[in-house]
Amino acid sequence: MLVMLKGIALLLCTLGMFSVFSMKAPKGSLAMSGMANAAVATFLVEAVLKYITGDLIGISFLGEVGATSGGMGGVAAAFLVPLAMGVNPVFCAVAGVAMGGYGILPGFMAGYIVGLLAPYVEKYLPNGVNMIFGAFALAPLARGVGALAGPAVDAAMATIGGTITAATTQNPIVMGFVLGGIIKMICTSPLSSMALTAMLGLTGLPMGIAAIACFGGSFTNGMIFYGLKLGDNSKVVSVMLEPLTQADVITKNPIPIYCSNFIGGGLAGVGAAFLGIVNNAPGTASPIPGMIAPFAFNDPATVALALAIAAAGGLLAGALGVYVFNYSPVKNSVHVYRQA
Repeated sequence: MLVMLKGIALLLCTLGMFSVFSMKAPKGSLAMSGMANAAVATFLVEAVLKYITGDLIGISFLGEVGATSGGMGGVAAAFLVPLAMGVNPVFCAVAGVAMGGYGILPGFMAGYIVGLLAPYVEKYLPNGVNMIFGAFALAPLARGVGALAGPAVDAAMATIGGTITAATTQNPIVMGFVLGGIIKMICTSPLSSMALTAMLGLTGLPMGIAAIACFGGSFTNGMIFYGLKLGDNSKVVSVMLEPLTQADVITKNPIPIYCSNFIGGGLAGVGAAFLGIVNNAPGTASPIPGMIAPFAFNDPATVALALAIAAAGGLLAGALGVYVFNYSPVKNSVHVYRQA
């Protein structure tokens, strides 16, 4: 029990720091968006091409592509984070290639520092000079940030991720509900569940729970949007595929959406924990990656069953949310939540 409580506390603490950075740090939300994109470009490609088409199906070329992509997390993050922050693509490339051999978190840190400083290089130096000076200055800066700060932060995130893994192993059903619910809420919020799970380096059962929860919670979102009439059918489909596309609607209707998502993600997480779904591709906590990645590490029939349970749990949570926030006499003020 103590390990479980410690795991939950560390997860919530990390989420709090993550939220503060995203909301308060200069261009923090843009940087996190770049981090999530880096997870897609590396971990998702690795999960599908290396483990499914390579190891499972036996296409060696695609397996090689996936393995190479998976080892480029630091490069991708150092490139895509400053790019999302609006930095000149050349400076982004300079930072990215300098981070070869580093993981995604040091790459994120280096990319963020470059994202803050590169605009000044471009602004205050003459054209032509700024490109040359920037290339020679930003490359060692990026790698220096990774070398100095990366190992300590990596170790801290690995400790937190290890604690969550230990808690999930000791109390899989309880942690399946709690972890699945929290991750799905993050997935639906303007924050990034992909970035968080990539930073923590989650693998194994916790990452399996996170992935399945994001898939199952998609049905919760679809049911809530449809039942509470938060948009037309195109919005229903969009929020199921990628919640961030409907961030404006979600932020106007937080209570019914987040409450329902916690239950939907939790039920999906319980199903994943009960079936022992593992996922060794960190950073794939999003509806579509969460549906695909587990097939690389589990029996396909077991994954299909977990996805079916997740969908059923998501629909049930969505229907409950529609009833509570729309049809229940106690909650008949739901109209205040609806999109104008």
